[in-house]
Amino acid sequence: MKVSTAVAKRISDILREKKMSQYRLEKITAIPHNTMKCLMGERTSGINLKTVLLIIRGLGMTTAEFFDDPIFERDDLEID
Repeated sequence: MKVSTAVAKRISDILREKKMSQYRLEKITAIPHNTMKCLMGERTSGINLKTVLLIIRGLGMTTAEFFDDPIFERDDLEID
């Protein structure tokens, strides 16, 4: 699994838990819709750390809370 896939899945799971829409997250973080769409649609080969940190803050979490998930501990996580 690609790291971009893991990040997109984690964001989706948290949005669902918080009953928050992707649109609302875009507004909170001021991340352009196309950027979020590419990230969530896994149409990007790499992930910008600044974007991920903005999303984490927009979700009201710490970085440790965001990455404290079994999806990031997988042996098959590709870090290209």
